[in-house]
Amino acid sequence: MLPEKSQGKVLQAAGIAIGQSLKGKGGEIQPVGLKVGDKCLLPEYGGIGVVLDDVEYFLT
Repeated sequence: MLPEKSQGKVLQAAGIAIGQSLKGKGGEIQPVGLKVGDKCLLPEYGGIGVVLDDVEYFLT
C-alpha cells in the first residue's frame, strides 16, 4: 500500500477535438482510437493546461 500523498492525481477529460491520425515509428499512418465525446484519463502532469474564456483545456 502506498500513502495517499505519494500517488499521482489522475484527471478525467472528454475529447472535444481529435486529430485525424498519428504517425508510427516507421512513418505509417495509424488511426486515432478516440472520438469526440469519448472520456479519457490524463496523468497529473500530462499535457499542457490552457484557459480560454474561463474554461480549462488540456492539450496532449
